Amino acid sequence: MPPTGLGLVPKPLRLHLRRGRFTFDATTAIRSTPGTGPAALLLRTLLAPATGLPLPLADDGQVVLALDPGLAGLGAQGYGLTVSEEAVLLRAAGPDGLLHGVQTLRQLLPAAALSTAPAHDIPWSIPCLETTDVPRFAWRGAMLDVARHFQPVAFLRRFTDLLALHKLNVLHLHLTDDQGWRMPVGAYPRLTEVGGVPHGGAYTREELTGLVAYAADRGVTVVPEIEMPGHVRAALAAYPHLGNFPDRRLDVWDRHGVCDTVLGVHDEALDFCRAVLGEVMEIFPSPYIHVGGDECPTDEWHSSPSALRRVAEQGLAGPDELRRWLMDRVGTYLTEHGRRPLGWTESGDDLPKSFTVMAWREAEHGLAAAREGHPVIMTPHRSTYLDYPASTHSDEPPGQPGFTVDLPTVHATDPAPDHWDPADAAHVLGTQAQLWTEYVPTAAHAEYLLFPRLCALADTAWSGDRDWDGFRARLDHHKTRLDALGVPSRPSTIHLPERNTR
Repeated sequence: MPPTGLGLVPKPLRLHLRRGRFTFDATTAIRSTPGTGPAALLLRTLLAPATGLPLPLADDGQVVLALDPGLAGLGAQGYGLTVSEEAVLLRAAGPDGLLHGVQTLRQLLPAAALSTAPAHDIPWSIPCLETTDVPRFAWRGAMLDVARHFQPVAFLRRFTDLLALHKLNVLHLHLTDDQGWRMPVGAYPRLTEVGGVPHGGAYTREELTGLVAYAADRGVTVVPEIEMPGHVRAALAAYPHLGNFPDRRLDVWDRHGVCDTVLGVHDEALDFCRAVLGEVMEIFPSPYIHVGGDECPTDEWHSSPSALRRVAEQGLAGPDELRRWLMDRVGTYLTEHGRRPLGWTESGDDLPKSFTVMAWREAEHGLAAAREGHPVIMTPHRSTYLDYPASTHSDEPPGQPGFTVDLPTVHATDPAPDHWDPADAAHVLGTQAQLWTEYVPTAAHAEYLLFPRLCALADTAWSGDRDWDGFRARLDHHKTRLDALGVPSRPSTIHLPERNTR
């Protein structure tokens, strides 16, 4: 049986099959050596619901987990897996590598092992093999917009599990926008009291800290995004004095597109940014904090007395420079607190030097940012925005208008193409998919749009494999795993309530 017959997604770097199989049964135990406790717990937690196997810890366990810092070639996230008929050995240089190896073990088992319901009369066996597996990129993620349509924390946990299964290690949460504010801020309670009302609600601090811990146990980092200085209509509806015209009263926006109301640049607005980000850093230990930065109309600053005073005080050429000025202040605040500011770039040269950038308009902007010395995460909308329909079929649910992003397009994504100068390519941290939710009101609809396209992105982000036929062959088997997990595969399986499409 060729390796593609295993249907592993993403594709391992190297894998050699051997004769025979190892079977997990009631006598199977785990030998957890120092530092491997989290991986052992994850393996037991994930396999118990379907298999019912206790997998106790024992000094003579057949499944051996080992950390060896000497395995430097595996990096922080790689792992080595050896399976014989008598034993399983999973080794890594770091804890995250072991967690990724656990997901490979899950995929090697029959698909029923991924179900949350008990499965009976199934031999829980895996093929004998040897694999050495190391990711091409350190950043392999997915962004979920919970500002436009709120999703409960239970779905965020399920989504985290789906990411981890595919060795995606970043959950980027888009928590605020014109249409909603979903994170509580103690100093500004009206942000969720007012901004959290449309499309669902808001999270509690305990829910978010619990999600962060849950994700970390699975090797996933939760990266929060708080939009500024544009996409802030929900915040200004709660606190009008933070805008450019303090006496104006606004509603939380109920339309799509880019709202022209933006944050002010007076001292109270800057204090707001710092206070919010201070609480964000308390909840989210992520090294990166996303502060948006794009799609910021400057018309209000041209007529706002406080904005014009700021231009004069700072000696700026005009109001259009206030966006970069504000982002520089925000970025400095984050770096002074040991974090790395992250933002969307619309050109490649529009963010301060301290920023890591996400290039979403064009891949060329990512190259331009790399040449400027920015760390870059490639997120080109024509191949990573999964709110676009996956096909032109008549039964596809409504999506972002413009064009389709089909499965081959996603799989063809190359964050650092061969024709790039190696020095520029070295600045690319990785890639991620985006799911904006203007047209996505339910969790089932979100999953339908994400999969299997997210499988394709996981494949290219981990292995860099360009073998489309090989991927399709592996995906045919992998879909049985998605079915076992209950991921919707047809439009008829998702409920689409009526939406406001103004």
